[in-house]
Amino acid sequence: MAPAITVAADVELSSANTGFMLICSALVMLMTPGLAFFYGGMVRVKSTLNMLMMSFISLGIVTILWVLYGFSMAFGTDSGHIIGWNSDWVGLSDIGLTELWGTYNIPILAFMVFQLMFAIITPALISGALADRVKFTAWALFVALWATVVYFPVAHWVWGEGGWAFDMGVIDFAGGTAVHINAGAAALGVILVIGKRVGFKKDPMRPHSLPLVMLGAGLLWFGWFGFNAGSWLGNDDGVGALMFVNTQIATAAAMLAWLAYEKIRHGAFTTLGAASGAVAGLVAITPSGGAVSPIGAIIVGVVAGVLCAMAVGLKYKFGYDDSLDVVGVHLVGGVVGSLLVGLLASGKGQSKVEGLFYGGGMEQFWKQCAGVFAVLAYSLVASAILAFLIDKTIGMRVTEDEEVAGIDQAEHAETAYDFSGAGGGVVGTAAPAMAATASKKVDA
Repeated sequence: MAPAITVAADVELSSANTGFMLICSALVMLMTPGLAFFYGGMVRVKSTLNMLMMSFISLGIVTILWVLYGFSMAFGTDSGHIIGWNSDWVGLSDIGLTELWGTYNIPILAFMVFQLMFAIITPALISGALADRVKFTAWALFVALWATVVYFPVAHWVWGEGGWAFDMGVIDFAGGTAVHINAGAAALGVILVIGKRVGFKKDPMRPHSLPLVMLGAGLLWFGWFGFNAGSWLGNDDGVGALMFVNTQIATAAAMLAWLAYEKIRHGAFTTLGAASGAVAGLVAITPSGGAVSPIGAIIVGVVAGVLCAMAVGLKYKFGYDDSLDVVGVHLVGGVVGSLLVGLLASGKGQSKVEGLFYGGGMEQFWKQCAGVFAVLAYSLVASAILAFLIDKTIGMRVTEDEEVAGIDQAEHAETAYDFSGAGGGVVGTAAPAMAATASKKVDA
């Protein structure tokens, strides 16, 4: 995020930066439906709608919580370097239309809605690890509790003025720790509580629609430019443009690296690998893209592509059922991108901080480690506790029979595709016409 995040009252609003931030907010909002398609195509047919809904419900729940108290908790006046609060922001009722945020001269409301889109997509990311087996009511409750207990405080640590990670100098341009490590660690915590899908490691659980996966990946890639470049809150100094360029470079490099690893390891270039590699690159460049050079972005992408491709197989080795590889891509990718800042920061981007490879020593690397592992540990433990409490009260999982039959029908009374009409053109039109012709011949 941009530095000097303070409310300014004596400067003039920038129409250019305001318009830029509203466009970026819309792009980030599009990422949540994109994520829904990405995840929705990766599950079996009988879970498609549930997977879509687990992302879409976050648009509703988190929006209301953010308006009521989330924005105040994340970006209000600091208390103990842990949490923020500003009673004037509760319900957004006392924020003036011309009250400005930061040195980029944008309205507080523009910053608020941009950050809202981050808050929405972060719990939605977790859902991919829980595919096929979680009650929708339990998931909705988990989203509300997790946003309140985990996301809002962590966002303050990392981006809120006075937050301990912010004050320490941990670099997280657009969410490597606050979004991706946070969501990936939460996913691991929850799946350790709720257990594996029926048939895990026994039944085939292949993606039912790779075109949907590719569509979702494309929408994510498109929206991610707003996610990353918009996090500088303007582009008066070119840093936003650097982040935009590095986002494209790292994503391309990660996709190619994942495919190369996949070809060497498994003998084929798959569309799922291309989509997953692209997302891994997007994740890794999110914290680091404002600090590294374009060559550094290539390195970030290649390292993330290979390590994330390797990491997705860990669930079979260690026996945890991360349905759609949230841990392997988002947790590992977030850790890789965050830590590489300490090695590859050039000192010519968002700050003058230099990483080890640019003569800056190990100081920034250790700061990055502190941010990474504190967020990882807090989110893992807190998320597991929340899942445990929900499981012991209303229950987290559908029944085994409902899971086997299909969670779409059990939880939503719908199915993604109506196969009963397949071939209906022949049955509905040609067959009656043929019958009528035959009847005329008999009559004759």
